[in-house]
Order: sequence, then C-alpha cells, then structure tokens
Amino acid sequence: MKKGAGVLMPVFELPSKYGIGSFGKWAYTFVDFLKRAGQTYWQMLPLVQTGYGDSPYQTVCDISGNPYFIDLEILRGKKLLTYREVENAIEKSDLIDYGKLYSERYPLLKKAFSRFDKNDRSFRAFVKKGDYVDYALFMTLSSAFEKPWYEWPDEYKKRDKAALDDFAEKNKNEILFWQFLQYEFWEQYRALKKYANSKGISIIGDLPLYVAHHSVDVWTSPENFMLDDDYMPKKIAGVPPDYFSEDGQLWGTPVYDYDRQTEDGFAFWKKRMAHAESVFDLVRIDHFRGLDRFWAVDAGSDSARNGEWLKAPGRELFAAIGTEKVLAEDLGILDDGVISLMTDLKVPGMKVLSFAFDSGEDNLYLPWNVTENSVVYTGTHDNDTLLGHFKSLDKAELEHEKQLVKKSLTYLGIFRNVSGLYSVCDAVIDIAFASKCRVAIVPMHDLLMLGSEYRINCPGSMGCWRTRIKESVLTDTLASLIKRRTKRFGR
Repeated sequence: MKKGAGVLMPVFELPSKYGIGSFGKWAYTFVDFLKRAGQTYWQMLPLVQTGYGDSPYQTVCDISGNPYFIDLEILRGKKLLTYREVENAIEKSDLIDYGKLYSERYPLLKKAFSRFDKNDRSFRAFVKKGDYVDYALFMTLSSAFEKPWYEWPDEYKKRDKAALDDFAEKNKNEILFWQFLQYEFWEQYRALKKYANSKGISIIGDLPLYVAHHSVDVWTSPENFMLDDDYMPKKIAGVPPDYFSEDGQLWGTPVYDYDRQTEDGFAFWKKRMAHAESVFDLVRIDHFRGLDRFWAVDAGSDSARNGEWLKAPGRELFAAIGTEKVLAEDLGILDDGVISLMTDLKVPGMKVLSFAFDSGEDNLYLPWNVTENSVVYTGTHDNDTLLGHFKSLDKAELEHEKQLVKKSLTYLGIFRNVSGLYSVCDAVIDIAFASKCRVAIVPMHDLLMLGSEYRINCPGSMGCWRTRIKESVLTDTLASLIKRRTKRFGR
C-alpha cells in the first residue's frame, strides 16, 4: 500500500437527483475532485445489495452489487428508460428514503429490463458464466414467498434440484431480471473503477466479516455456519460491551463453523476474497479481530452481554487466502491473540483519531504511538462526525481533549491555532495527515465540517445509512485546500 491520502465516501452519499448516489456523472465528478485534491484513495463501504435494515454489512448475497447504485441516466442513454421516467424518479429529500426506493426503483428497473436486448452477446456471456444463477433464483423465490429462505417449503429450503429446476423454468423472465441487474451494476461499476484508476485513484473496498442469515451464501452452503437441523443459528455474532455500546451489539448473523471450513481448505473464504480482490484495489476486512477470536451469543438471547469468545483459525485462514491487498479493521476489544496475528501477518491496521484524545498519553491512537504500517482515520462510518463529537463534550471533557490535540500538534511539529470547535476539527485532520502512518483517510463529512446529522451509522440503531452530500460542496476551493494540506505533509 503506497503512501498517500484519501477520502471515505460511500456511494450512497454521492450527490444525485434520484434519491441515492449512483455510478453516474457525480461519481465521475467525485473522482475528478479527488484528483484535483491530490488524493490517492477513494474508500467505499460495501457495494452489496442490502437486506432488512438497509445496512451494507447485512447483505442478501456476498458477491452482489446494490441495484440502487445503477445510474438511471446511463440507462436512459442506452434507451432503456425514457426522459419522463427518469425525471419522475427525481427525489428532493435530503435523506435516503429506502422504503420509497424499494417500492419505486425496482418497477422502474423492470421497465428498463423489458426494453433490454436479452440476446446481447456480452449479457449472454455474463449469464452463461453462472456467477449469479443462485442469486437470481434466491431473489425470485424471496419475492414469491415473501419470507426468509429458512421458512420456505422444504423442497426449496433444502434445495431439491427437481423442485428448483421446475421453479426456474416457470420463472425464467424474473430470474433473468435479477441477472440483468447484476450485469448492469458491474458494467457501470467497472467503468467507474477503470476511470478512477486512470486518474491515479485506487479504490479501497470493504468486506464484512459475516453475511446475513437470509442470504444466498447461507442458503447455498449452510454447512459453513453453526446452524441446527432447521437451519436456524445456534450462535449469532456480535460484540461485547465496548465504546460503541455499553450493552454490546447483537448483529443477528450466524457465525462460521470453522471446523467444517478447515476441512475443505476455507473454500468459502477463498471465493469471498477472490471476488473482493477482483473488485477493489485494497480490501478492508471489517471486524478483523473476529478472525482470531469471535464473540458468539446463544441464539434467542436478548443481550450481547451473554456471549463467549470462540477461537478462529486466523493464521490458517490467511495462509489460504493471502494478505497482499488486505487492510484490517482492528478496532474493538483487542487482546494478545489478535495483536500477535496482526504482527505476524504484517497487515496494516487502523488508528481512529476520534478515539485518541479521551484518555491519557498512552492511548494507542495518539501520533507518538502510531506506526508506519497503519491507516489513520479521523473517524469511520460508525463514528459521529468530528464536529458532532466535539460538540457533544462537556466543558471539562472538551478542554481535556483540546490539550491532547495541542500536544499531538507539538509532537508533529505543527504550529497553529486551536481555539474554537472548527479549528479543533481542522487540527485533527492535520494530525491525520502528519502522522507516521502510510495512509490518512478522512470521511467527506469531516472535510466539510458537518455536524451529527451527517453521521452515517450509529451501531445498534435503526434508520441509518441515509445521509447524502450536496453537489454544491465539491468545489475547486475545497479541492485546493485539501491538495495544499496533502503537499504540506508529503502525501
């Protein structure tokens, strides 16, 4: 991973007239903005199709792309949608309305599909390759039964071949529709990535540690998970109490059966990683500590406090899948095991400045404790914005954190004013860029000094992942300011 700086900007946050960010003109405008700002990296969140709760960390298919990111104007350019149909999709709300998207976007995409040439050579090749056969069948069955797969009739739940073949024959067009969505998604994404790479911008992607229970991945390979005879989880994933939640978090996802996965040489993980590395230039593995030990809670428990740490075969797993493109999200409760794993694998870890100033000088995220083999963030998608964070502090807490910000600036040889909240936030961005780390990443909302209303996610809460950035903010002035800072600190 080459030295540089970048911006965390989820695709859904990109400016758009149509209710959610997409791979259209504003994605290309954002790449040009990054280029003008002297940046090297664009970090995205997972691109996957989301399920209940709209979280990109709860997907219906690990190799899927989110159909909402398909750009409507590109479809209009292909004469798959009319001008009026696209104009009717304009949405003026400042927040993403997923309920409205679900009810209106899929019918619109079906109109596009109805005009698409199903005999298109590249599309036929895409279908013939077979990567999305199970996905398309799963989505069609989900629509037909309106229930999660583990509540389907036995012949479909247990994947009886004759029953599935008969269902597929009777629902050919619907199955082809879901394959069309993935075809269009990946065609648009790969064109965008090619453009970004041509401008010297590398894409950092995000690989969730787990997949949702209601997913293609669990339906097609239940043996890879700790499930009972009815395909219900014996244990579910989460984290114990930490700085995000005093009661911990219950994610509800089934945990892996690593004894079973070890037997076939981690074929499930090899497939996951091969796909992620084909899509992104670098892959951030979310909740990396779960690959040394993971928090498992008995299914049905109402609190993440009632869990236990179970061992994961991290070294054997990475010996099978490799670490060349891996960045580790090593936040949370770390112990000697995961620290040893990180050290042995030599994968870059994360240092989050939002957590750096609330304790003492031994805090691992302060600049004198940061190593070169790391990525420094002002915050992640789970943090409050910098401005929101500092506004939330009482007078004594704010003064304590300001003093550590000032000490950090002195340590890094930066001489500047730190008085009001905006100057404190700006100073923290300076600390990120000046740190010894290999890469500095700043969320777009911190570069814009936005408040808590632009927080992307609050762990354990519903109604998240809805923030949008206005098109007016991607100015030459802002790009020049970021570029000046990038040059100043040698990034």
